[in-house]
Amino acid sequence: MSSHQGAAAASPFKQPRAVWAVAFACVVSFMGIGLVDPILPVLAEELRATPAQVSLLFTSYLVVTAVAMIGVGWVSSRIGAKWTLILGLVLIVVFAGLAGTVDGVDGIVGFRAGWGLGNALFISTSLAVIVGSATGGFAGAIILYETALGLGIAVGPLLGGVLGGISWRGPFFGVSALMAIALVATLVFLPPTPKPEKKVSLLAPIAALRHRGLLTMGIMALLYNWGFFTLLGYAPYPMGLHDPLQLGWVFFAWGILVAVFAVWGAPWAQRRFGTAPTLYVNLLGLGVLLAVIGLGVSSPTVVIVAVILSGIFVGLNNTLTTQAVMLVSPVERPIASSAYGFVRFIGGGLAPFAAGKIAEATDQSVAFYVGAAAFLIAIPVLASGHRLITAAESAETAEPVAPTLEPVGPVRGEGRPVLVAVGATLDADAVVDRAAEMAAAEGAPLEVVHVRETEVVEELAIDAEEPETAAATVRAHLDRLAARGVTATGLVLHSVGDHASAGMVLARYATEARVRTIALGSSPRGPRRPARRRLDHFRGRAHRRRTCRARRPRRGAARAQRRGAGQAAAPPERHAWGRAGGTSSRRADNLRR
Repeated sequence: MSSHQGAAAASPFKQPRAVWAVAFACVVSFMGIGLVDPILPVLAEELRATPAQVSLLFTSYLVVTAVAMIGVGWVSSRIGAKWTLILGLVLIVVFAGLAGTVDGVDGIVGFRAGWGLGNALFISTSLAVIVGSATGGFAGAIILYETALGLGIAVGPLLGGVLGGISWRGPFFGVSALMAIALVATLVFLPPTPKPEKKVSLLAPIAALRHRGLLTMGIMALLYNWGFFTLLGYAPYPMGLHDPLQLGWVFFAWGILVAVFAVWGAPWAQRRFGTAPTLYVNLLGLGVLLAVIGLGVSSPTVVIVAVILSGIFVGLNNTLTTQAVMLVSPVERPIASSAYGFVRFIGGGLAPFAAGKIAEATDQSVAFYVGAAAFLIAIPVLASGHRLITAAESAETAEPVAPTLEPVGPVRGEGRPVLVAVGATLDADAVVDRAAEMAAAEGAPLEVVHVRETEVVEELAIDAEEPETAAATVRAHLDRLAARGVTATGLVLHSVGDHASAGMVLARYATEARVRTIALGSSPRGPRRPARRRLDHFRGRAHRRRTCRARRPRRGAARAQRRGAGQAAAPPERHAWGRAGGTSSRRADNLRR
């Protein structure tokens, strides 16, 4: 329902060359998650290093990324998104290439630190640049980014295995070359991006950690990343696979599951079970899998199967944890992302090195038991913030969280209103006008509602529009109605998750406000065939009209949840009107543009 989605019916893959350049760089960047895994045993063997020493490739990369997350907002707010992106690409090209030229682990570790700095700058701005430059609306940009994410996570380990089979230097040179292509394309095709009007303080992310909800989620993510990077950084050794390509296939299967469950599984689980319950089960599942690896560490088959299956939980957790952070954070999204990233990457950076040292001092299995314990300890940490998450999801205000209800214009008085949900669609004015007629006929107040969406893609979150833009969308309708002598109130709701989450927020509000009628127009994300149609004859002509039966509030809410906010209840040239309460059914007259 966000304003950026007005043209979302266009194909997400018909994009300017600048968008494709950045999307290609995103694919390569996401490849880096698993690109190094297939060559870890080879590095240890050829460079005569211990697993703990080789694991410093993760430690230097992630610790520098963590520290850099504090400053990315400060940099981006001063030089703009384009030059922050380009600076990140330059650093990746230079340091990835240099990592392939050295002959010792220490040199690779040092250059991986520079690579981590570049990756922090690039990832923090890439999604915003794609959204700002893409045609086809916000939804199309998200689809394109999700595609890049899936390709990168899945193909990265396989490419690392292929290049690592030639030489352990291959993955480093490969990333450098591919990112150099993306850098040139970005410089040539990406137009200048405006600098943010508001500059971000360097200490703003640290100050944000004073908020209990954000700190709780950060500590939980630190523990999760400890277990996750124990798995990612140390599991290749007990697999007993010395061929990088074989290891590449293992992590390719893992990456497929990560991508699928991050993009599609997490939104479904959140809607079906809720954010916190899904995370509890998820952390428990990861703890069990790491304990299984510890018990069966002498069996390569057990380790391989457990690692592949962990991709399910990793994909779910990455998306839902980020979503929970956005729900409970009382600060602006970029600041919350930086603060959260700083804390969680610290855990990811320390875990692989600690796992290697623990294995050297005791046994390989103990390293995995410690990782399993980290997952299990994360459960009570998350539980300590359970009330914050559930309050934010249900729009309650038991704790200071980001507001989900933002009134626009006069405050609505008593009475069950007619609610009209508006987005940036061509028929929005007609939908509001028809709702005004219905409200006048029933003697009910009229409320114009718009949902401002924060979309979560794996570990990143992006606002579909600024709060001011969302408020302006509602205010424009209020002003137009006022000019005709129609009194109405306005409200901006806020959803976090995917587009269907907007429908959940709208349905929940409609139930709580006991609205008498909900008016929905065509979806800003494109038309969708209605679930049922009934053929009626009106004035001797056949018209297809959708019957909207009376619904109790809860049933009406569930129905709106399934559709998602702003989704078409009828073909684009018609509008359907459904009661959220009452005992009689109503049919709407067909409205044609």
